[in-house]
Amino acid sequence: MSDKNALEYWKSNIRVVLSLLCVWFFVSFGCGILLVDILDEIRIGGFKLGFWIAQQGAIFVFVILVYVYIYLMDKLDDAYKLNRDEDKTTETEEEAR
Repeated sequence: MSDKNALEYWKSNIRVVLSLLCVWFFVSFGCGILLVDILDEIRIGGFKLGFWIAQQGAIFVFVILVYVYIYLMDKLDDAYKLNRDEDKTTETEEEAR
């Protein structure tokens, strides 16, 4: 990978990470602390929504964000043609020679 492509790849990677961190921050800090009084007016299964987000919802969102990160990084790797399986195959072929 050329230096220009590597720089573009890492800029894209940082953009993905920062976007997902913003979502995580909004859900955990914004909804779980700052907006809890507004969200507590809504009830889910008998529990106030603000309480539920602070106790469980933020954890669910975090797990979902992990899978979103995996998906987005796979797409980014494909866009920059970074496939570890092909690299391993190439390395194995070179070692065999």
